[in-house]
Amino acid sequence: MPDDLKGRAAIITGASQGLGLAIARAYVAAGARVAICGRNEMTVSAARRELAVLAGDDRRVVGEVADVAKEEDVRRLVDDALVAFGRIDILVNNAGIYGPLGPIEEIDWPAWVRAIEVNLLGSVLLCRAVLPHFKKNRYGKIIQLSGGGATNPLPRISAYAASKAAIVRFAETLAEEVRGHGIDVNAIAPGALNTRLLEEVLAAGPEQVGESFYRRSVEQKETGGAGLDRGADLAVFLASAASDGITGKLISAVWDPYSEFPQHLEDLQKTDVYTLRRIVPKDRGLTWGLD
Repeated sequence: MPDDLKGRAAIITGASQGLGLAIARAYVAAGARVAICGRNEMTVSAARRELAVLAGDDRRVVGEVADVAKEEDVRRLVDDALVAFGRIDILVNNAGIYGPLGPIEEIDWPAWVRAIEVNLLGSVLLCRAVLPHFKKNRYGKIIQLSGGGATNPLPRISAYAASKAAIVRFAETLAEEVRGHGIDVNAIAPGALNTRLLEEVLAAGPEQVGESFYRRSVEQKETGGAGLDRGADLAVFLASAASDGITGKLISAVWDPYSEFPQHLEDLQKTDVYTLRRIVPKDRGLTWGLD
């Protein structure tokens, strides 16, 4: 990790706490300059101070209060990062919320829409804002935080699940759209994390999130979850030169041997491994539905 990102400049959204802050710490430790954002001025300021101390140089860290679902906030965040650093090389779309918890016919509709705005539209807005700079420099790394919401149904947490699945397909699509521009676009599944989102589930209780999901969440709380470092380490890898050419993938920080990926670059580029795809009967050893 030391100097893996030296000379690079990154924007990390939702980085005033939790996994976003862990990624920012790892990026600073790897030599990067970072611009972080969050919606709470107090937590953003505290995170910025911590990162500046870690960096040993106040000029390597920018902290902004911003709502990624607001286009004017996104433009300001990107413009300020460009003024501070002169360039942007990496975008980490980490900002996200669960949204309302409960049966779809009972939840608050504006809150459901708000989750889509933050998780999906906010990520797209950030991509739109940085892509002209990436294309001009013919280099860029876009890293999207996804997770279990993209790969498994999440009853009673529908806004989160729908937005995270949509973001993975957007990342796959954008990877193809910018192919040939030196830009890699990937999504991370960081594993089950003990963050504020878990606390929201526990506070909501089994009546809102369902007995099975609630039990798993209690167990996760007790065992400590996947740990933030795994997701942060993968985020460093995907931002570094070691991952050049790896694009359009959904990668698990817990289960996938990503450190070996550079040795299998041709397979990764020519196949649909580590992507979202439809499963047909023959994929599960069934003999019907083959015609």
